[in-house]
Amino acid sequence: MEWLKRLNKAIDYIEDNLCGTVSIEEAARIACCSVYHFQRMFSYISEVPLAEYIRRRRMTAAAFEIQSSNIKIIDIAFKYGYESPTSFNRAFQSIHGISPVNARLKGTMLKAYPRMSFSVTIKGNSVINYRIEKKEAFRITGLRMNLETDMENNFKNVPVFWTDTKKSEIFPELCKLITPDFPKILGVTVYENKENFYYYIAVKSNETLENTFEYTVPAATWVIFDSTGAAPESIQKIYRQFYTEWLPTSGYEYGKAPEIEVYTDDDIKSHTYRSELWFPLKKEENN
Repeated sequence: MEWLKRLNKAIDYIEDNLCGTVSIEEAARIACCSVYHFQRMFSYISEVPLAEYIRRRRMTAAAFEIQSSNIKIIDIAFKYGYESPTSFNRAFQSIHGISPVNARLKGTMLKAYPRMSFSVTIKGNSVINYRIEKKEAFRITGLRMNLETDMENNFKNVPVFWTDTKKSEIFPELCKLITPDFPKILGVTVYENKENFYYYIAVKSNETLENTFEYTVPAATWVIFDSTGAAPESIQKIYRQFYTEWLPTSGYEYGKAPEIEVYTDDDIKSHTYRSELWFPLKKEENN
């Protein structure tokens, strides 16, 4: 569970820098993972986006200062990383429901969001079916969209990308490349850096197709989970189980390869719809 220790060290860094600039890149470096993986892991484990956690913690600290000191509100705004009173006021009201000025009135009700720390909780009655497989490198062909480091925007934009792709003229041609040895449609998240951060809707194929993109998925060890149920709810459940239940006790860490979603072209809203999720693995290193 070395990665869990590193995740808590990343939280230490965030807490130490609430006054000033919190670098997501630095937090991810401390956690020994990519910016994408760090934000995604944080969201699934804590059930709150990283940016929202930082905002809640800053507004909690700011509220304490407003009520316990005579420091000018504009100075408190600058202290917690806001360049204008307007943006600080907006953030403060979104958390506390009142303006910073009114927060100074005696008896005012405010909200406090405590600092997070992560540990493993043994539930004892959860069954997770999985298999671990080593696979050689393989090539995919398909369409792709740029992803953002803001995970919440990706959660909104990827379903739209699927809808648009399935309506496109290219999608039927893409499906013709499917071979009997792997008759599936793939959703592949590739993070190399902030400039090369993509989501592919693709098929496993060595052929090329006009107006599409190719990518070679590297050889890797994968943990593969079966998902049964309407998408995307059933798939999101597997993501959460992977990060909060399976990975912390597995003896593995997250590997350096894409995340892969494997779909059939059936009714994804059916309660019997089946899909797979592949997560790359590497053996945990103890420091």
